[in-house]
Amino acid sequence: MDKVLRFIITILTAIAGLMLVKLINPFLTSIIGAEFLQMGLFGLTMTAILSFLIGGILGGFVGFLVAPFLIKHLWQFTYWVEARLNKMPVYDVLAGALGLAIGLIIANLLGTAFLPVPIVGSYVPGVLSIILGYLGINLTIRKKDELAALFEVIPWMGKDKPKDKTSDNVQYKIFDTSVIIDGRIADICNSGFIEGTLVIPVFVLEELQHIADSSDLLKRTRGRRGLDILNRIQKEMGMYVKIDNRDFDDIAEVDSKLVKLAQVLNAKIITNDYNLNKVAELQGVPVLNINELSNAVKPVVLPGEDMIVHVVKDGKEFGQGVAYLDDGTMIVVDGGKKHIGETIDVLVTSVLQTAAGRMIFAKPKAMERGA
Repeated sequence: MDKVLRFIITILTAIAGLMLVKLINPFLTSIIGAEFLQMGLFGLTMTAILSFLIGGILGGFVGFLVAPFLIKHLWQFTYWVEARLNKMPVYDVLAGALGLAIGLIIANLLGTAFLPVPIVGSYVPGVLSIILGYLGINLTIRKKDELAALFEVIPWMGKDKPKDKTSDNVQYKIFDTSVIIDGRIADICNSGFIEGTLVIPVFVLEELQHIADSSDLLKRTRGRRGLDILNRIQKEMGMYVKIDNRDFDDIAEVDSKLVKLAQVLNAKIITNDYNLNKVAELQGVPVLNINELSNAVKPVVLPGEDMIVHVVKDGKEFGQGVAYLDDGTMIVVDGGKKHIGETIDVLVTSVLQTAAGRMIFAKPKAMERGA
C-alpha cells in the first residue's frame, strides 16, 4: 500500500510541476530568447517543451523524495481519526455527518457568489468549505440534544408518533467513582432498594481503569475492587447496567461531567462524595448519598439508655475509652480507659451527629451506681 501511495504522490507532484511551469512559461520564454520560439511538437514552442519536461521531472523527483514523510504522517492522521471515531457514540458521528453536510451546502451556496472576483474568487469556496464544515461538525455534536428536542416539537415528528409508554418511566441513576470503590453500593443493590437503570459513564470507567493500573499498590487494589463491584452488580444481582459513551470534552473535571450527564439524562447521582453532593444540589441535580443512607438506618440511641460495649482503645481525652457498634458508630466512654479489653455496661449520656457520622458519649454504669 505504501508503494502505491508513493507512486500516486509522485504522479501528482509531477502534474503539479507541469502546472507550475505552465504559469511561468511566458516569463521563461522572454528570458531564453526568440531563437527558441520555433514551432515544435503539437504546436508547442521549444521553450514550452523543455520547460514542461523539466517541470514534470523535477516535480516527480521531489514527490518521490517526500512521499515517505507524507505517507507516515498520513497514516498517523488516519489512526488518530479512527481512534476518535471509535470513542464517539454513534449518534455523535451521525450528528457530525449531518453538520458537515449542512456546512458544505452553505459553503457551496456562498462560494458561488465569489467566483467572479478576480484572482481570489476561485479559492474562496474551498476556504469556506473548510471553515463551515468544521463549524457544522462541532455545533451539531454540541447541540445534538437540543436538536433532538426541537424535532420532537414538530407535530409530524413528535406528537403524532406513538410514544413508548415505558420510556417516560425510565429512572436513571449514575454511579460516580467513589461510590463504586466504596463497595457498599453492591449490598444496597442486593437489598432491592435501588431500582431503575444504573448508568456508568465511560469517563468513570476510564478513571477506574487508570486507578487499577496505578503503580501504587493501595490505589491499584481499590481500582480493581471497583471493577469487581461493577461486575458483581451486573452479573450476580441481575441489575441493568448501561455504559454511557458520552464524554464532554469541553469539561475537564469528572465531577462536572457527572453533573452535566445527570442533567442531560434527568438522572440522579449516587455518591458518597460530600463535595459532589453539594455541587450537584446547587445545580438542581438530585443526589443519593449512601453516607446519609447509612446514618439514617443506624439504630436510634437516646440519652439514658443502657448499652453493652467492648472497649478497644483509649480516647483523646484523659481517662476516656473508645468502643464501636457493629455498624462502625464510635462510642466514647468517659472513664473507660481502665476497662480497655473488657465488655461492660454503659449508660448513654449524649449523642452527637456530625458530617462524618454519629458519635455516642457514655459512661460505665458502675460509675453511675457508685455516684
